[in-house]
Amino acid sequence: MQIRIESQNQQPIDAPVATIQTFQHDTITQAHLWAQELQGNPDQLADIEQLIDTHYRQGAGQLVASILVLVSRSSQMDEHVNNVRENAALPLRSPQACTRRVQLLCGLVLWVSTVYCAPRRNKNTDPSKQLVGLYPELAALGIGKGCSPALQYKVARLVALSPSIDAAHKELRREGIKLDKKAVRRIAEQLGQQLLELRRRELLAWRGGWLPAGNDFAGRRVAVQIDGGRVRLRENKPRKKNQKRKKGSRPKFDTPWREPKVLIIFEFNEKGKMIKKERQPLIDGTLQGPDHLAELVAFHLHRLGVARAESVVFVSDGARWIWDRLAWIEKRAGLDHSKTVHVLDFCHAAHHISLALSHLGYSTGVRRKRYVELRKLLYQSRYQEVVRKLTKRANEQKLAENHEVWTEIRYLERHGSEGHLRYATFRRRGLPSGSGAIESTIRRVINLRLKSNAIYWLPENAEGIFAVRALLLCDRWDPTLRRLRSAMARDRRVAWQWDAPDVANLKADEKISPPSPQPQANQQYPAIAL
Repeated sequence: MQIRIESQNQQPIDAPVATIQTFQHDTITQAHLWAQELQGNPDQLADIEQLIDTHYRQGAGQLVASILVLVSRSSQMDEHVNNVRENAALPLRSPQACTRRVQLLCGLVLWVSTVYCAPRRNKNTDPSKQLVGLYPELAALGIGKGCSPALQYKVARLVALSPSIDAAHKELRREGIKLDKKAVRRIAEQLGQQLLELRRRELLAWRGGWLPAGNDFAGRRVAVQIDGGRVRLRENKPRKKNQKRKKGSRPKFDTPWREPKVLIIFEFNEKGKMIKKERQPLIDGTLQGPDHLAELVAFHLHRLGVARAESVVFVSDGARWIWDRLAWIEKRAGLDHSKTVHVLDFCHAAHHISLALSHLGYSTGVRRKRYVELRKLLYQSRYQEVVRKLTKRANEQKLAENHEVWTEIRYLERHGSEGHLRYATFRRRGLPSGSGAIESTIRRVINLRLKSNAIYWLPENAEGIFAVRALLLCDRWDPTLRRLRSAMARDRRVAWQWDAPDVANLKADEKISPPSPQPQANQQYPAIAL
């Protein structure tokens, strides 16, 4: 592998020691100039700080380039490259020479002369199957399409944290990283798609019994909360047959609302409050169906070792797509039913009392008084009295069976009979009875980035940015990226969708159990075919 700096044409790159010495000499010379300028105008400190930061970034780029040249000539690097080729998920052709443009975190652009191994097809290969070649030397270093891994992570972080790609683009330029908006978007979306592919591979490996259980939450008190948000997607309208597109016109599209389903798993203390010091919560979700989310929850519970937790609490609102799948999640994750508790969020339960009272025709003052009274009874786990009082009032008014008030009464009666309203018991055991964690997660992950005026997403892009932002906010960035680099070195193919099992089978009394662990479960699991 040969490397040259874009602005230096064919001039060779110095060794690391020589690069450091040159940088040291330039820094000493510049330091006197900066000091003289600051003495003449103390108000220029902010500008001088920026100049010093830029100077050191340029020096860092020169040092990275010299180290890459040194490492590329070592025998150990050859071993790593051969290991990448041997462990590739797809059969590869003989290497062919090529040149790639790679930009570093500091903004320095390198031209790398390397080799490319195209995928090998045979007569048994499905023509529609996605095949992706490999740059073994670049894959060993974790270099993606046109950028170093550190630059990719920096761009993706800024895009996920900024309100728009334009804001992220401007901030990158202020830091000396010159990329156009399309490149910023492409790099961020690339990392998002890779994270989704890593999740898909690990989930399918868990299905096959190749993913060993973790121990993050073993012996802990764990809460699982699930809910849905709202984002707008972009769906292009198909053109009519023989309809030509006018010059300068844009394709028309619809902007339907879609519900991204979100989950958070965290440890809580004896007061039912979240603990963040030792173990960060896990945040994930998907724009696919509720069955996909259910399998995702079971997968993460296995990966975090929740089956060995002291207790597991599922807290949610009253959405049936959540409650109908909790039993399947418990069985699929191997949870002990005696250690699991289902809790209906107290605020949602109280809200349905308020709705029932509004349907009964009370005046504002009386309704408020009755609400305080019934809410207190609910807080004391006396839901039967709440249902009885509401039912008595509805019967006195001789309301029809299809009246809206009966929907609210049945809602409270159903959750009460299933044991979801035992709030006094939950407080005594130190269990959470509110879903504030998932509500806050939806606001921070979705509403502040994905949901805004005039922002429409393609499903795969929304899911990718969601994955990056969730990873940042739950502070699991570095360990996840280490797993990502290892996975992408073997196989560069990406896909974000998978086929979820039909959770409705639970109603047919079909036996649900965790995946059977394989004897090689402690080793690296095999490549997952797309």
